[in-house]
Amino acid sequence: MRTEPATYEPGTVLYDTAAAKVGEYRGRSGARVMLRPLGGGREWEAEPAALRPATDRERLGASLRAANARTLAAPPAPGTGVGAPHRPPAPVPGCEACSWLADRRETARAAFDHSAVTDANVLLRQHQRKEHEG
Repeated sequence: MRTEPATYEPGTVLYDTAAAKVGEYRGRSGARVMLRPLGGGREWEAEPAALRPATDRERLGASLRAANARTLAAPPAPGTGVGAPHRPPAPVPGCEACSWLADRRETARAAFDHSAVTDANVLLRQHQRKEHEG
């Protein structure tokens, strides 16, 4: 008795047991399946019988590797490279989100909550990259 291979929706995260890799389902190519590494990269073909849904651990590991690769590939932001002095980000004048995050950072600093200060700095940098660069 022959069973039909599983059908997946595009974007489903699968584990290719033959290649020992996690990939995002892209579609079919004849009898084979096309997968792409999480975070982008060169697609590969896989046998449908060698695929299974990725576990949470496999998915998280692949996502973390992709994020690390992006970080290592990106040039450092001005003033943040190796040997550059560590400076907290300054709010962009006139931006409500920047002001709110800077106020949150100062409140945390006054309460000696260093973790919250770091969180505010990270959120402020992310906001500035997304909204003020490019």
